[in-house]
Amino acid sequence: MIRRLSPAGLLGLLILAFWVAMAVFGAAVAPHAAGRIVDMEVFLPVSADYPLGTDYLGRDMLSRVLHGTRYTVGVALGAALIASGSGLMLGMCAAVWGGMVDGAISRALDTLISIPSKMFALVVVAAFGSSVPVLILMAGIIYTPGAYRIARSLAVSVNAQDFVTVARARGEGTLYLVRAEILPNIIGPVLADFGLRFVYIVLLLAGMSFLGLGVQPPNADWGSLVRENMAGLHEAAPAVLMPAFAIASLTIGVNLAIDVLGGGRREGDGH
Repeated sequence: MIRRLSPAGLLGLLILAFWVAMAVFGAAVAPHAAGRIVDMEVFLPVSADYPLGTDYLGRDMLSRVLHGTRYTVGVALGAALIASGSGLMLGMCAAVWGGMVDGAISRALDTLISIPSKMFALVVVAAFGSSVPVLILMAGIIYTPGAYRIARSLAVSVNAQDFVTVARARGEGTLYLVRAEILPNIIGPVLADFGLRFVYIVLLLAGMSFLGLGVQPPNADWGSLVRENMAGLHEAAPAVLMPAFAIASLTIGVNLAIDVLGGGRREGDGH
């Protein structure tokens, strides 16, 4: 499969793999503790001692970025799994059962999708705080309707195919139809949509953190790192540029990898 990847797709997978590895092992390989002040000088430039400079308190930015990766990637990944998983299950149920079930699910999620995402996020954070579980659940709920629409449209299309009609005529149950006939034929596009949900959630959470409503001190994600080092923007300090570059590189890497995640499966591979 690697030989068939385009250079852009391979680059995207490498970037994505790097940041996932940093989310898991970043805290262990970071040269300093996240909150340790390593120098009395603030906003130091890139150097051999501090590869990404220092922040507004004199902390090592490389360590801060590596420690923050687990919150940016981890929270977004958890929320994307909730959104795509819920959307996939509800979409297949609506497609297979149809009728009142389809109508009830669709109208309920249409109501949710009509609420602007940032407004919904602000209300949830104001009501329940901005703990990591709340952020994960909030972002997952916001992006479930979009994932549902994609999954439902794909499942409805496959459900109308002849091989599904034949399976239903020979007496196969709903669980079999979903597991063996519909899911294998929509998994590629669903994975591609999962990548898009992940990017949307990264950007939403970064925006929330930039407003001070995301991950709270002493922890910090990349959006928080940009916000707290804004004083160094006028002198182009690495402390404010590097977290922004990390966000950009992750989103670009995921977008480049989406074609790979969406490939490798063929539509209509039914019996």
